[in-house]
Amino acid sequence: MTDETENGAAAHPRAGPPDAEPADATGRARAARLPMLLEAVLSVGTALELRATLQQIVDTATALTEARYGALGVLDPGRGTITELFTSGLGDAERQRIGRFPGGHSGMLGLLIAEPQPLRSDDLTTDPRSCGVPPGHPPMHSFLGAPVQAQNQVFGNLYLTEKRTGRFTDTDMALLRVLASQAGIAIGNARLYEAARQRERWIEGAAAVTTALLSGGNAADALLTVAEGARALADATAGVILQPDEKGGMEIVTASTLDDPAGIVGTTIEPGSAVLAQLLGGEAVFIEDSATDPRMTTHVRSRFGPSMMLPLQSGGRLIGTLALPRRRGARPYTAVDRQLASQFASQAALALVLADAQHDREQLAVYEDRDRIARDLHDLVVQRLFATEMMLESTRRRAAAPETDELLGKAVDELDSTIQEVRTAIFALQQPPAEVPATFRGRVLRETGGAAAVLGFQPSVHFNGAVDTLVREPVDGRLLAALRGALAAAHRRAGVSAIEVEVDAAAVEPDGRAAVRLSVADDGREEDGSRSSTFIWQAPL
Repeated sequence: MTDETENGAAAHPRAGPPDAEPADATGRARAARLPMLLEAVLSVGTALELRATLQQIVDTATALTEARYGALGVLDPGRGTITELFTSGLGDAERQRIGRFPGGHSGMLGLLIAEPQPLRSDDLTTDPRSCGVPPGHPPMHSFLGAPVQAQNQVFGNLYLTEKRTGRFTDTDMALLRVLASQAGIAIGNARLYEAARQRERWIEGAAAVTTALLSGGNAADALLTVAEGARALADATAGVILQPDEKGGMEIVTASTLDDPAGIVGTTIEPGSAVLAQLLGGEAVFIEDSATDPRMTTHVRSRFGPSMMLPLQSGGRLIGTLALPRRRGARPYTAVDRQLASQFASQAALALVLADAQHDREQLAVYEDRDRIARDLHDLVVQRLFATEMMLESTRRRAAAPETDELLGKAVDELDSTIQEVRTAIFALQQPPAEVPATFRGRVLRETGGAAAVLGFQPSVHFNGAVDTLVREPVDGRLLAALRGALAAAHRRAGVSAIEVEVDAAAVEPDGRAAVRLSVADDGREEDGSRSSTFIWQAPL
């Protein structure tokens, strides 16, 4: 029969001739099998769960051909190895004895993968093509296999062994080919649907990340947003961002992980690494197992298995690298996973560049607005206040009554104090807006650092005591206001070339209470030529 050549028996002489079947017996057998075959075919179009459908197909194939054992192996499209195996006829005890199922690299399974054509053997124990059978597998003799494919794409293979009534026949082969074709349709449709859903999730996730980036925030928050979004979409254990460091390597600057992140941030890829050369060149790196891949040199690699390392670049500018490792033993990334994650990285890099440009524009607008307010205060408000103060001073000198002189003196003092406060505000407006540090020590250093841009030199700062622990609200705000006022006053004095700032959290009030003392000393001179004195401010804690 022509089926022999199609089934591969002619190509493999040792396969043996099939059992002869009388015409009447063949017709009755086919009629008896038809309802079960139709039910399996119909289930492919109506069942919603792929795994249940594939299990039903292998069970039906085993029953229709009177095989003792059946299996349906699903292939990984990118690697050509078996990733899932649905079996029929094996009990729990037999499964435990077999242990890990074969990956399809050798033997009859490997031959079906390498040459996706129907295959039949009457006795596996004497067939030279049979090898790699797990030690605990039950004895097998007869074998029948067919590729699971649709539209010339192979999705897996359907295997049957140990026919109860002898050898597999041409009718068995025809039934198996029909069921294998239906399994191919089911797997193909499921993968198309899953790929569409996966693309939809990645597109929605990329849009959400882009929206979050463009809504504002600092650079660290933007990188963490990208890492968190990618980790969730890729079903990864961690999402990390690496950026080039000063030594020519790459350092993990942000990490989003479901596990303990300790030891991840700050990890570096040293110069000379093969992976680093690819990343700095803007190439993606895909790793099967981070723990065993010789290209991986970081100490955290032992935590992870499959990983993707994707360049974040836009317009030829390399912002960094997005790494998405999964835990050891997790399922590897598919070709679709890699493609969608690479597209996400490209869009995220563009969004980061746009967010950075938007932040720069907003900062420039803030600078311009602060500069305008400072000019208006200096040119209009301060000058008018000063003129009013001069008029009141002149009136006070001409006043005869002591009460009037006293009231005018108080008004002059209030105006002078107001002028000092406005000048302090102008001084603060002239400082660059930056993120407020979390610690009190950092806020003091920020104030003195901002003053350095106006003074032309950096004031020296000394701390005494646990200032970050002891100085709390509202004392910290009052001390910073006093510091700004003292720095502004020092700036107005002539000949200032050095300023010393000291914050002492171990000071003591006259009544014995703990206090914080601020001292600001400079080497300038007052308008009358006298040496300026040290500014002292103290408040109880």
